[in-house]
Amino acid sequence: VDVSAYKAAAEAAEVEKTAVEQTTDVLVIGAGIAGLSAAMSAKENGADVVIIDKMSAAGGTTNLAGGILDKHLKEEGRYPENVAMFWMCNDLMWSDGEGLGQLLALLGVRPVWRGGVVCGHEIIPPTELGRPRIDVTVRVSGLLRDSFPEAVRFLDSAVQAVAVLSETDEENFVRKHCRERLKLWQQPEEDQSAWRKATLRVFSSRPGVYQGGVDLAVHASAWRTEADLAGVFLRWNGYAYGNGVWGDEEIPALTASLSNVDITYNKVVSDEHDLLNCCAVYGIHGGMTAAAAHLSGRPVRVYYGDTREPRHVRVRDMADEIRRVARGKLLNPRWIAGMKRHGYKGAGDMAKRAVRVYGWDATTGMVDDGIFDDMARTFVLDAENRAFFEEHNPWALEEIARRLLEAQARGVWRADPQVLDALRQSYLNMEGWLEERTEAFGGSFQGGGVDVIVASNTDIQDSEDKI
Repeated sequence: VDVSAYKAAAEAAEVEKTAVEQTTDVLVIGAGIAGLSAAMSAKENGADVVIIDKMSAAGGTTNLAGGILDKHLKEEGRYPENVAMFWMCNDLMWSDGEGLGQLLALLGVRPVWRGGVVCGHEIIPPTELGRPRIDVTVRVSGLLRDSFPEAVRFLDSAVQAVAVLSETDEENFVRKHCRERLKLWQQPEEDQSAWRKATLRVFSSRPGVYQGGVDLAVHASAWRTEADLAGVFLRWNGYAYGNGVWGDEEIPALTASLSNVDITYNKVVSDEHDLLNCCAVYGIHGGMTAAAAHLSGRPVRVYYGDTREPRHVRVRDMADEIRRVARGKLLNPRWIAGMKRHGYKGAGDMAKRAVRVYGWDATTGMVDDGIFDDMARTFVLDAENRAFFEEHNPWALEEIARRLLEAQARGVWRADPQVLDALRQSYLNMEGWLEERTEAFGGSFQGGGVDVIVASNTDIQDSEDKI
């Protein structure tokens, strides 16, 4: 398959699109890693092949893998050794397996197709790959784990195959880290059980659980330091999945994997959903970042892929993605006006998104102080918006104000002094009339005081068992 010719034809088509009639033996839809592999297989068997793709260049969304590597090379002057990804169910349900293709590309592996079905994988030779094989650490969502178990096993098979290749540590970071892990555990490479544990790369919560834990700690204010968040992440997500392993508790394996992570990563595929939609996104991606930074003892790059416009696939810093979503939606007057039409529910949803901004900064430290300043100005200090919250959902307003004050108290937000003074005064007033309203109906109002109680390990285990 002449990929360069296909790319040139696709680019020319952007200039002038005309109807073309063409007869072919095999028509492949999609020029990503899967489509190109199927096309090459058909071509090798003597078929005439035509590829059609929504992208403007061959390579499909596996260009994201190259985007990650190029960005890290530019910023750090070296290839990343380990990329940690939050692999969500929407990757397979909405976006044709972009994330899976990206993981395979990082490993230096491509799928093998037979009769339109993936039947295995093929190792890309080092001479063709032209770079080291990048190790991966994958936190798979509970929905993907339970809905597409064969995809999990397929990825695990690829990791295991790469780990046993006769390549140097400089050529193969997967093998390098497996050997380092065994040395740390004082286990011989010949021990098959120990080697299997060393190749574990796909993790999730325990079977039947759909939570990452970190967002619960943030919501409950039950943490003090990054180490606390790292501990919660490891405890909740240290269950391994793959061939012959399904939900086994393997916290040491997850700890070892996260300790050499250079990049944590996720992506957006549609403006219908973003990183403020659900607390699980910051709880898992953000929690994974906090754990990796704590375990490695160094800053971790946090990247976000963007395939909303297939012709303009890009990889940006997490800080840029947060700016895009916070400025484009959360603080956008038109979006706020739309949410107001939903009264109580709209106010509650705005509060949830505001709390998730705090969650992202608590776990990654990548939210601009100006965003917090503007959240205070927009939702608490603006007279019109404050009146809306007071009428329809005053508890949502209290939640926003309280979380902003918590962010400032923890050093997460370096507030504008004037904004902070006004926010504090507004919250004092808010506590007064909320208490009056609540007591009028026979209830009680807790207020903004939060006590952090650290339970013993026994109590934590008992609580997890009940959950």
